Amino acid sequence: MVGMDTAHLLVRVLDLVGAFVFAISGAMLGSRQGMDLFGVLVLAFVTAVFGGIVRDLLIGAIPPAAIASWHYLAVAMAAGLLTFWFHERLDRLRHPVLFFDAVGLGIFAVVGTQKALDAALNWPMAAVLGMISGVGGGMIRDVLAARTPVVLRSDIYAVAALAAGLVVVAGFYLELPESLVTLAGAATCVFLRMTAIYWNWRLPSVKPPE
Repeated sequence: MVGMDTAHLLVRVLDLVGAFVFAISGAMLGSRQGMDLFGVLVLAFVTAVFGGIVRDLLIGAIPPAAIASWHYLAVAMAAGLLTFWFHERLDRLRHPVLFFDAVGLGIFAVVGTQKALDAALNWPMAAVLGMISGVGGGMIRDVLAARTPVVLRSDIYAVAALAAGLVVVAGFYLELPESLVTLAGAATCVFLRMTAIYWNWRLPSVKPPE
């Protein structure tokens, strides 16, 4: 019972951490596009919670955690305010939006997969739900910022989230420690995403007609 409580606490903490870093990525994009404070906070909030809301609705966890608890709103607002006031310092980091987005992607992917497994979903759909949970926030962020969502382009994005979900699934069936598996899954996603950005790895895509 203690182990189960610890596992649930780890998932909850990672969920909030993922919301925080996703909120930073949303707020950074809003700041770069010259949005006002309200626009930055809105972008931070929807980026932080949208993937988690979709995940919870699909597994029947109603109301979604992001709505049932005020912690997600507080975390997103804190990240948005910090980014709004210190965006110039954050902008000095190399690819700050991409890095925070990769971290959020990895965390949401592993948390989504773990929650799906806890809800007794089969392993392929658990990994897919983890991927959906990871890409949801980034998709709504890009849509609101009038950009083509990264997941719909040829970048290694959804594939990285799916890889993280598969790591969690493998660890679940091998009965490995959940904390180790979740961290390994998130690290796998971040590594694949950032490596793909650095080496310009892309999936095959259809060239538009001239």
